[in-house]
Amino acid sequence: MNREIKRKRIRYRIKRLTSRPRLSVHKSNKYIYAQLIDQATGNVLVSYDTKRLVKEKPDFAKKSGMEKVQAMAEMLADKIRKTGIKDIVFDRSGYKYIGKVKLIADTLREKGLNF
Repeated sequence: MNREIKRKRIRYRIKRLTSRPRLSVHKSNKYIYAQLIDQATGNVLVSYDTKRLVKEKPDFAKKSGMEKVQAMAEMLADKIRKTGIKDIVFDRSGYKYIGKVKLIADTLREKGLNF
């Protein structure tokens, strides 16, 4: 099935069933982006990505992709906790729940976020 069709189906269910902020994940060929979006207004509350991680911490430039993603998820979790949000909805945007997408979710759960 086409990823765009899956993405639309997932997003429809998330918007209809909950009013919690949505954590949307996007993967490009080189970077992974994650942003926490307020469902009611559509505003981005918090965002972080591997591109910014490498700029802020140049020692991560030579690390593996999984290590970058885990560090990015930890930084994102810290930013989310500073806003006082504990309950979110995870939007995988049609990507399979394996590898880097699963690592983001697991790291956020370890840091105390509920979804």
